Amino acid sequence: MQHIKSTGYNIYFNNTGYQVLSQYLNKNKTHTIYILVDSNTDRCCFELLKNKLKNNFNIQKIIIPAGEQHKNIFTCKKVWQELTKLNADRKSVLINLGGGMVTDLGGFVAATFKRGIKFINIPTTLLSMVDASVGSKTGVDLDNLKNLIGLFANPEMVLIDLEYLSTLEKREFNSGLAEIIKYGLTFDAGLLNKVWNLNQYTTDVLQKIIYNSIQVKNKVVLEDFKETGLRKVLNFGHTIGHAIESFYLENESLPTLLHGEAIAIGMVAEAYISHKKYGFDKTVLKQLKNWTINTYGKIPLDKNHYPVFLSLMQHDKKNEQGTVKYVLLKAVGDFVINTNANEDLVIKALNFYNT
Repeated sequence: MQHIKSTGYNIYFNNTGYQVLSQYLNKNKTHTIYILVDSNTDRCCFELLKNKLKNNFNIQKIIIPAGEQHKNIFTCKKVWQELTKLNADRKSVLINLGGGMVTDLGGFVAATFKRGIKFINIPTTLLSMVDASVGSKTGVDLDNLKNLIGLFANPEMVLIDLEYLSTLEKREFNSGLAEIIKYGLTFDAGLLNKVWNLNQYTTDVLQKIIYNSIQVKNKVVLEDFKETGLRKVLNFGHTIGHAIESFYLENESLPTLLHGEAIAIGMVAEAYISHKKYGFDKTVLKQLKNWTINTYGKIPLDKNHYPVFLSLMQHDKKNEQGTVKYVLLKAVGDFVINTNANEDLVIKALNFYNT
């Protein structure tokens, strides 16, 4: 499979990626590799990566707790301290093996340690393969506000290996589908219909879907690397979705809500707003809602929590001069960025999902 050229680095697929990785490490005379894993990828993915590395490199493993609740500056500090203890220097390479939490946090750690060391991302979840693999965003949450601390930094390369997907539970796999649906709604009707109509994901079909999804995001990133315009469209569903996700993160009494599950709810709500403001097709809106509930189950939103959702939206990174900004749709593939919606309409949108 042909590699994809992104902003100063390439995205490689399956065994070709490991060949390129070994060549890179040998060329740079890398003797020690630092591999960042969380408790899940340590158990499920680390040995797979170790076995695919051809040379006998000295491997130093750094383990962090799994879960979005650990994507914070305190975890970063522990990784920085571990790198220091292990004598990492400015010529060191950090390989981030995990989902978006690991690659986001690991990239941020690498980009700031000793003013920057090289890093490589090997995403292990469907969500991180189609989302975090492209775009050079690194960062962590601040008090459960999503990705408030971070910077843009290119990895040396990204490796996509579908074999890691076999380690995922179904719920984690499904979480990644939400981002693919987002690409379909905003850019590619063919991709949207393919995912909506699939009952079973064979390796060949899944590989094509992942490749097409990365192509969609990469095209946007190449046109607008720093998210000043077009790239904002990739936040469709995220204004409301991130607020819901943040609220669930900070309330231990509530069940865990995965990123894709929250974003799917956000897309339903923002598609409803799109219907009311711009005439987005009601049939597609209903199809999106049905797909979301069939895929993730019905996650009831307590109306007493609506004011908190609205408050959390005030911290969204797209906002301008204190005004919450949305990405909305006129039709599939026809979007509007930097648009507004009043709170009454947002509440109606949440009620639409709830009913």
